Amino acid sequence: MDAESRAKKLTELRDELMHERGVAAMGGAPPNPGKIRALRKNIARILTIQGEEERLGRGPAAASPAPEATGKEDR
Repeated sequence: MDAESRAKKLTELRDELMHERGVAAMGGAPPNPGKIRALRKNIARILTIQGEEERLGRGPAAASPAPEATGKEDR
C-alpha cells in the first residue's frame, strides 16, 4: 500500500470512527459493538507504518528532528 492510498484509507477510517462514536454518544446501540475498537486498531496500524517509514527515511518527513537543547553541557 503506497502513501497516498494509506492516507485515503486513514481518512475513511477516521470518518467512520467519528460516525460510530457519534452513534454511541447519542445513546444508540451500535449494530456491531466491536467496530469502534477495530477502527481504532486499524488507524493505529496505519499510523505505525507511516511512522516506521519516516524513521527509515522513506516517508514524507525523512529529515531527522534536530536534538533539543537542554542548556546543560556534557561533562
